[in-house]
Amino acid sequence: MENIRSCSEFVRRTGRPSPPRTQRVSTCCLISLLLLLLPALPIVSAVPGPVLAVELQGPITPASDDIVAAALQEAEAGGFQAVMLLLDTPGGGLTETYEILGQIEETRMPVIAYVYPAGAAAWSAGTLILISSDVAAMAPHCIIGSAQPVRLSGLGEAEPINDSKTTNAIVALIEVKARAHGRNTTAAKEFVVSNLNLNADEARNYGVIEYIAPSPEILANQINGSQVKNTTLLTAAVAVQHFSPPINLQLLRLLSDPTLAGLLMLVGLYALIFGLSSPGIGSEALGVAALALGLIGMGYSVNAGAIFLLLLGLGLILAELHSHSFGLLAIAGLICVIVGSILLIPTSFPQWYVPGSYQRSMALAIILPSLILGVFLGFAIYKVARARFAPPMLGHIIGEAAVAIDRLDPQGYVLFQGEYWVAEAEDAVEKGEMVVITGKEGAKLLVKPQRSLK
Repeated sequence: MENIRSCSEFVRRTGRPSPPRTQRVSTCCLISLLLLLLPALPIVSAVPGPVLAVELQGPITPASDDIVAAALQEAEAGGFQAVMLLLDTPGGGLTETYEILGQIEETRMPVIAYVYPAGAAAWSAGTLILISSDVAAMAPHCIIGSAQPVRLSGLGEAEPINDSKTTNAIVALIEVKARAHGRNTTAAKEFVVSNLNLNADEARNYGVIEYIAPSPEILANQINGSQVKNTTLLTAAVAVQHFSPPINLQLLRLLSDPTLAGLLMLVGLYALIFGLSSPGIGSEALGVAALALGLIGMGYSVNAGAIFLLLLGLGLILAELHSHSFGLLAIAGLICVIVGSILLIPTSFPQWYVPGSYQRSMALAIILPSLILGVFLGFAIYKVARARFAPPMLGHIIGEAAVAIDRLDPQGYVLFQGEYWVAEAEDAVEKGEMVVITGKEGAKLLVKPQRSLK
């Protein structure tokens, strides 16, 4: 009876019969199902836009974070379909790598990691970025892997870090990223624990990457139709535009190279030594500028003990220039400079995450200038000590022979022990004649002809 009254009321209000109850229930279920499935449906790009390519070459530094962030911002605002990271890196700062991984996760823009050009490598931190990207690709003849953290031993040799806390943290991170993007977690783990290296064909066969392409344009054609982040990529025959960082980021990328930053610190230190020992030349300003640029390049994250040793070494070397310690202060200062330089090398985990060979090259580039300075300083100390302990010059040269370069009547030049001296003769001396030194007045030698002694 209740259903009959409901139907009558519906007819009275709408002027048409009420649909059957089963039909109403089916319609409600269908609408509910569509509402549940709607968020999962891919959003197809209506207008195919270009792809923005960003070069990440060399070490991963704080400048790399800023460049990726600026590129993602430009891509989101400029109608680009995706961002393509062109990787050719030995690795770099792990903190900076974490920042890039966070940017890849947070952006709505599909991110394609592409090891490029042919023959490039994405080691350590570069492998992490590749596995964490939405689409992973490599150019032919490229290499990825060598993600085991290493450090330099006291003998300058690379040795793996066997600390389980450190290794397990990296393994967990790379496995999570690989699983999230449907990639081979076993191979990802082997990158860290066994320093596994794979070329492009092996990486695709093992399920680490999805595509192999010789150029960004061909890669864009290959990924056409892929569904990434609820978006269907329509990249067939689209343009690949290269991102040009702002001038300030280009400068920061240049300064952030760890080798260049370390060299700037050393140049600034030695310029200050020279400037403070010889005021008025202007090298003090050069030293301060170089030190400032070096600190900027290192992201102001420098070892306080290393800075103290460098400044102490500077003070000791300056003290040697104004004392008579026979080089002891200079030697102590040089030791401080070398030790401080070693402490400044950005190769320790977790700050820097690069292969051992690259760490050795950075160490050599930073320490070598200090060793060269030590050689010159040692030579200078030797010459000073020789001069201090040498017998008095006057007593040493009296009676020595020289050659007249000019006619001495009475003055001219003579050649004595490979040096030209102004000389004054008692009697006239012809050019080329041998003379004997009889005395010295300031910078002038007193001589007489050798023939007069016979």
